[in-house]
Amino acid sequence: MTPLLHRLLASDAPAAVLLIRLLVSAVFVSEGIQKFLFPADLGVVEIIGGLLLLLGLLTRLAAIALIVDMCVAVATTKIPILRTDGVWKMAHEARTDWSMLLGALCLLLVGAGAWSLDALFTRAGTGGRARESWQA
Repeated sequence: MTPLLHRLLASDAPAAVLLIRLLVSAVFVSEGIQKFLFPADLGVVEIIGGLLLLLGLLTRLAAIALIVDMCVAVATTKIPILRTDGVWKMAHEARTDWSMLLGALCLLLVGAGAWSLDALFTRAGTGGRARESWQA
């Protein structure tokens, strides 16, 4: 395994990060699938990114794509609500967006955690030795 790939996959986050991965991936995958019901809104990023988070595979790369997706969603759908209907209406409409954005940001920062394919591949790439931290 290359040092760059090892650093990308490595995570010292606890196994409990699995709960965040499950929450974030479930919402992204379900929202992405629902978008296929409406031809104008495709959910490819949400489905692929959500599935990668669910598996804990390439978690940081998936998180980056989903963060960008959520920033675009907020900018294009919630900022107009803020301008026309005010902060409280926008806050109500954006609650899921903010939660998903912060969940994806958390996974970008801490990685997939111990119960993930990223951790499995990292351990296999080091012969089972201790993993490097992302910050190292």
